[in-house]
Amino acid sequence: MSVSRPTVHPVEAPPLTEAAVHGPRVRMKDVQGMPGTKGGLFLRLSQFVFAIISVSVMATTSDFRSATAFSYLVLAVGLQSLWSLSLAFVDIYALLVKRSLRNYRAIRLFTIGDGITSTLTFAAACASAGITVLIGNDLDKCALNHCTRFETATAMAFISWFAMSPSFLMNFWSLASH
Repeated sequence: MSVSRPTVHPVEAPPLTEAAVHGPRVRMKDVQGMPGTKGGLFLRLSQFVFAIISVSVMATTSDFRSATAFSYLVLAVGLQSLWSLSLAFVDIYALLVKRSLRNYRAIRLFTIGDGITSTLTFAAACASAGITVLIGNDLDKCALNHCTRFETATAMAFISWFAMSPSFLMNFWSLASH
């Protein structure tokens, strides 16, 4: 029986690359709270829920149009709820297909959008808080107005902004570290 024997041919080692000398570049892990993580989805959903509560409470008040700050609150928090809901859908998609949202352009878009909506929401909540204090404490007209509803809507807007801040800071940190 004639069996062929394997032969060994000498092969040169490939040249060392920078990754072989210094080790491979390590990417930062996806920190909970960043886009595409379960923590990020939780933050987006909490932003959305508190924004919707704020808009609902303020919109069911008959005289919220009496102060421009209250109308501004409804507009700003309504915009934040749409932004948070759309990014929650993006997070759900990223979690379902197990993709990382570490694209520079996407992070930049998320950072700019979070910065704008959080600034608008914070300004509207502060303005509404000022008008609420004016109506309740300075003018003593809480019996004529819906001070409790105004205070509730303003508090929900502040909580929504508070839930937006970690999202913005995580995105900004990720953008700065690129």
